[in-house]
Amino acid sequence: MRTAASGRNHLLISALLVLAAVLSPTTVHSASPNNAPLQKVADLAMPGAAVRFDYQSFDPAQGRLYIAHMNANQLVVFDVRKREVIANLDGFPSVHGVWAVPELGRVYASATGEHKVAVVDMKTLKTIARVGPVRYPDGIAYAPGPKRVFVSDEHGGADAVIDAATNSLVAAIPLGGGAGNTVYDAGSGHILVAVHGKNELVAIDPEAAKIIGRYPLSGINNPHGIALDVAGRLAFVAGEGNHSLAVVDLTTMKVLATLSVGEDPDVLAFDPELKLLYVSAESGQVTVFREDGKSLIPQGGISMPHAHTVSVDPGTHLVYFPLQDIDGHPVLRIMKPSGVE
Repeated sequence: MRTAASGRNHLLISALLVLAAVLSPTTVHSASPNNAPLQKVADLAMPGAAVRFDYQSFDPAQGRLYIAHMNANQLVVFDVRKREVIANLDGFPSVHGVWAVPELGRVYASATGEHKVAVVDMKTLKTIARVGPVRYPDGIAYAPGPKRVFVSDEHGGADAVIDAATNSLVAAIPLGGGAGNTVYDAGSGHILVAVHGKNELVAIDPEAAKIIGRYPLSGINNPHGIALDVAGRLAFVAGEGNHSLAVVDLTTMKVLATLSVGEDPDVLAFDPELKLLYVSAESGQVTVFREDGKSLIPQGGISMPHAHTVSVDPGTHLVYFPLQDIDGHPVLRIMKPSGVE
């Protein structure tokens, strides 16, 4: 039998628990190792100093992963089939963005420290051009129709446009705010750019090199990272300023939902077959979602030091995290989704 005092205590505790639940934001917590959404496959030694990495780009045709080792000023070329580094290229000051274009046999890398974009031949792995100036080149995308490379000029508030045939800078498109990531949407044929400050997703006609639409990202502060489900006509845009993720319908360009992710989200990757989205953050938190129709279902998260950049092999479903400092050395951590053999 409950006494009056115990009843009052029970009510007080219940009220406090309800108040805590109301005041706390909806978050995805890190899972224990036994039920984590990702399981470690291998840690492989990386060359260079134990310093910051940035973007990655996967070339499924050659089975190569190109990794920007930003503070080492190097571009790492990793063979995913042999699981070994096949080249570590010098001469890329403060390299941020990287994008492989197999149809051209080229890799484009943002040599941010020299305000240029380096063009690398895939066969020889030699730099054949340096294009600029671009004030602060960051993310990179390629539009195959006009054969143009689009580069986020983060501090210049523009998207720079490079003619891939001539390796020349042909335009700079003012965005009205800082440039977050730049991606190519094969479904619409448009370039999409997240715009800091304005909190918008901007659509660019790559042929005309002009903005054709500005779409507000309600609930997102300082949008930066973007991943697309082209077939499902969804965009996923992460807000650096409020650790949030927007789900955007690419047909209507409306925000369908916002979800909580790790503090200061950076790079996103999407596995189109498994419908899994990975959101990596500067805090080291990696949040995993499963796409269900037009919705995202949280699958949990994991924490790893410096796990702010992620890429996925859509063929094997392996997930790659370059980690700058594990016991004093850089490693490439390979993981797989739980339940996938």
